[in-house]
Amino acid sequence: MIINKTLENFQELLDIMTRLRAECPWDKEQTFDTLRKLTIEETYELADAIIRDDLNEIKKELGDLLLHIVFYAKIGEEKKSFDMSSVIEGINKKLIHRHPHIFGDVTVANADDVKKNWEALKLQEGKKTVLEGVPVGLPALIKANRIQEKARGVGFDWEDRTQVWDKVMEEFNELKHEILKNPDSEKVEAEFGDLFFSLINAARLYNVEPENALERTNRKFISRFNYLESQTMQKGKSLHDMSLDEMNKIWEEAKKFDNK
Repeated sequence: MIINKTLENFQELLDIMTRLRAECPWDKEQTFDTLRKLTIEETYELADAIIRDDLNEIKKELGDLLLHIVFYAKIGEEKKSFDMSSVIEGINKKLIHRHPHIFGDVTVANADDVKKNWEALKLQEGKKTVLEGVPVGLPALIKANRIQEKARGVGFDWEDRTQVWDKVMEEFNELKHEILKNPDSEKVEAEFGDLFFSLINAARLYNVEPENALERTNRKFISRFNYLESQTMQKGKSLHDMSLDEMNKIWEEAKKFDNK
């Protein structure tokens, strides 16, 4: 059976980790702190594979992340603090508790109701504030999105998503005003921040992941710029010696290859 094979493979992974901690010089030396940066790197590699929609790489990166989870659990076991069993038990209990519409008698109408129940239950579990669960170290764009999602979970959101565009234009005009008044003012940075926040809000309301959208634009720009650079070199020229009009002409050519 598939379930038995999965359990067998997972047990083998646990056994491998036990042996590595006992016999491998590098694995013996690892701690929570030394693994932390590696785990962050693996997480970004998974995110990159997801953006590329590379299913084989997603599978590989999930394996790497699973290894890290098992590694942390093994160190916790050695510290007599927790082990893999208690980690799994904890998440099982949390999922059951936070899905009363599945494992209890609560009724929900849609995904938004689920999110609201989730946030309410977290407060009941001891969270002091709604935004307490947003990690301080998150990249600013992702953090802004998570803040807005959590605020929405308790009903703090626009009644109609089209209302957000008035806010976006308001922030844009305030930024434009500050730049025209004094482009070197500290207020310009603040207004840029407000505009970014409102745009992230708009993306969320229209079911767009802003991090994914920006990363895809980054990749598109890189692809076009690489084309511009390669075509320039083929002509025996340097970008430094070309006019903006010449570069724009090649840039327009590059757009034809965006979806190829």
